Amino acid sequence: MSVVSQLRTYFAVLPTARRNRTDLIRWMIRRPSLLGAITGYEVALVASAKMPSGLKSLAELKASTLISCEYCVDIGSALARREGITETQLLALPNYRTSDEVSADEKLVLELAEAMTRTPATIPDELRDRLLDRFPRAAVVEVMAAVAWENHRGRLNQALAVRPSGFSDGMVCAVPEGK
Repeated sequence: MSVVSQLRTYFAVLPTARRNRTDLIRWMIRRPSLLGAITGYEVALVASAKMPSGLKSLAELKASTLISCEYCVDIGSALARREGITETQLLALPNYRTSDEVSADEKLVLELAEAMTRTPATIPDELRDRLLDRFPRAAVVEVMAAVAWENHRGRLNQALAVRPSGFSDGMVCAVPEGK
């Protein structure tokens, strides 16, 4: 949950990219102000560190599977594994509601990710109340911001044709669920 542990996770995963490393940067370098803003938001999400990082990672990954962003699923699966999410949990994502592999807290943040990724995004008061009953308000804001940001990432990456980079090559990866 600490900032340092989250940074370690990112610094361990990012160098494992095997291909297509510059897809996104080749686009974003043309708009340095946007690149700076995106980088700032990414850092802010890591620096928040109020929600357990495994739960936040799982929620982001669920959003990316629903959006079907192959790059996001690739890196998200690698990040989730580094945060302790098991292969069986990754494979259980499409059926998390009935899976014994997914804890009650994990099901709660996955339900949030589903609600926030649907179009239109409708978050029932009852879901928000269950989140607030279980987690501090700062953690709820953090996971909501992370899922909203994953929606941004996934849609932008797809629009720019950002390809998977091989973060999860040879390993179990979550499965895109979008239609």
